[in-house]
Amino acid sequence: MSGLEIERKFLVCSDDYKLLAYDSSRIKQGYICSGHGRTVRVRRRGDCGYLTIKGPSDGKGMSRYEFEKEITLEEAEQLFKLCEPGIIDKTRYLVRSGNHVFEVDEFYGDNEGLVMAEVELQSEDETFEKPHFIGREVTGDRRFYNSHLRKFPFVIWGASLQQEDR
Repeated sequence: MSGLEIERKFLVCSDDYKLLAYDSSRIKQGYICSGHGRTVRVRRRGDCGYLTIKGPSDGKGMSRYEFEKEITLEEAEQLFKLCEPGIIDKTRYLVRSGNHVFEVDEFYGDNEGLVMAEVELQSEDETFEKPHFIGREVTGDRRFYNSHLRKFPFVIWGASLQQEDR
């Protein structure tokens, strides 16, 4: 898959997504390089490996170029050896809402306690039905990019979210 990725991200305010999910899988991902908004990522999702290259986000943080290629698990494991320090570990739940699928990520390790949902869109102004477990939008907030969470995990700054929501 390659092309323009358009997505919006949200915090999740209840664990109802687990009851509504039609599928889930464990994800391990690392970054071979990340900087200036560009990333090269290796991912293991279930029994599949992926190599993904992402370009910088637009001004709103909603759109960016993405190239993704499926690779073997053996290739993925070899590429993990090249990754920068810090691995993202999470379970992804898939939840249908209207004509869209929300990907809900529950993080582990140093990002424990963070649960985010994202929905991919065909255009930036496309409408969608928000499931009831969706909270505050964090699209464009770089703290919530996986490449940032690797360097600055949620355990360091997550408590400040409660103050922001007051």
